[in-house]
Amino acid sequence: MASPEIEALTQALSRLPGFGPRSARRAVLHLLKKRETTLDPLLAALSAVSQKLTTCHICGNVDTYDPCAICADPRRDDRSLCVVEEVADLWALDRARLFPGRFHVLGGKLSALDGVRPEDLRIDALVRRVGAGGIDEVVLAMNATLEGQTTAHYVSERLEAFPIRVTQLAHGLPVGGELDYLDEGTLAQALRARRPVA
Repeated sequence: MASPEIEALTQALSRLPGFGPRSARRAVLHLLKKRETTLDPLLAALSAVSQKLTTCHICGNVDTYDPCAICADPRRDDRSLCVVEEVADLWALDRARLFPGRFHVLGGKLSALDGVRPEDLRIDALVRRVGAGGIDEVVLAMNATLEGQTTAHYVSERLEAFPIRVTQLAHGLPVGGELDYLDEGTLAQALRARRPVA
């Protein structure tokens, strides 16, 4: 039986995504076994992040600086703005290094079942950002769910008054996907978004 402190660490890790009770125990055992090379650096990193963690007042990203590293980067294209649901989506797109512009995190998606209304999201902040000028295109990078598409539709309606181009990520066939394994929704979207062969 582990001490209460070790058990508390195991319980804390088991609440993280991707960790269950067994994987949390394995992680704790590894941390304890390699204390100097894993546990101590992990504690130092967690402490540093915990003390400095903040939300960027411009885009809504989570970072240790405000404005965040993305908003402070002068190489970014100020004319393009990519709107995402969550910080994880921003990080995924930024990691791919395919979008050279700026980002805006809504902080969720509209959901009548969960009681998430437009005023619960950072939609008004987005409208103010676009209204300040200097943006030519807003890319709506919402998840391909009913709530994500509802959110994209609502945001596009809110931005109709501005002289900007509003685009949306393409949905459909994944690279390397086989038709036989795709669901009907993905196939339907791929057919609707078909384009001429170049």
